[in-house]
Amino acid sequence: MHAGKSNDSLSLEPDTKTNKVILEYDFPEIKVGVAEYKEGPTGCTVLYFPETVRAAVDVRGGSPSTFTTDNHNFSAGERILDAICLTGGSVHGLEAVTGVTSELLAQSGYSTSSMPRVAAATIYDFVGRDNAIYPDKQLGKVAFLSAQINKFPMGATGAGRSAKVGKGYNQWETGGQGAAFRQIGPTKIVVYTVVNSMGAIVGRDGSIVRGYYDIQTNSRYINLDHLMDDSVKKLGNTTLTVVVTNQKLPPVSLRQLSKQIHTSMARAIYPFHTIDDGDVLFMASTNEVDNPELNAGHIGLIASELAWDAVLSSFEINN
Repeated sequence: MHAGKSNDSLSLEPDTKTNKVILEYDFPEIKVGVAEYKEGPTGCTVLYFPETVRAAVDVRGGSPSTFTTDNHNFSAGERILDAICLTGGSVHGLEAVTGVTSELLAQSGYSTSSMPRVAAATIYDFVGRDNAIYPDKQLGKVAFLSAQINKFPMGATGAGRSAKVGKGYNQWETGGQGAAFRQIGPTKIVVYTVVNSMGAIVGRDGSIVRGYYDIQTNSRYINLDHLMDDSVKKLGNTTLTVVVTNQKLPPVSLRQLSKQIHTSMARAIYPFHTIDDGDVLFMASTNEVDNPELNAGHIGLIASELAWDAVLSSFEINN
């Protein structure tokens, strides 16, 4: 690590351009913006809800890095949010949140009668790079201002710019961010995820499709002896996920769905929720639609399948 290469020693310019695959979908109540520092590379992804959402959170693993997730209303499924900031840079990347909150303050006409309601979670994305560059206030601000509806860039971009997967014994491959969307009648469900896991990504057939890559045999496999070797560093692992629906749901359902969907993701990532991971899932509702054809249990099943799809879309096969 070259300590001299950091935000303080360089003049960094945020970049919002991407040549990644874009998921296009129909959920205009959500705006998504991404911004990166190519010099890292590192980045952040901001989800902005102009009309707010009600949300719950599920935090698992031994190494989470979050902002406001310990709010008691979150644990009750009653947290109201304007935005969620997902960012690289580990704890340093939480500075990007101030860029989001400052822009929300500006949009309010600098009224301090109510504070911006923002939650955040970070990944440790310093593995495989030789600098200490992290998402800061400037990057968070630009990501927020670049937010647009119905488009989500996938792969090594935004908060997933330097994500890695399958890091259990230094046979990692690049990860990134992914998403999946489904609409049933008037009900919409979208899942966004940033995969930076110690575990490997598992396909629908049970095979490892990303991570734990053995270059000598050109194969991917789980080696328990390596995973249990404490001399191998397993630092910096986290999967961040946001699930949003427009279905009206009571707080108790948001809380339970956050747990159910997060648990289901162990099918897509293995191992998951380890002591070396800091996994976080936000479950949110724009609270617009009352669809009697779907209950909370149905939404949990559908969103769990979408979460697996989102994980599988997070990496680029040829990278």
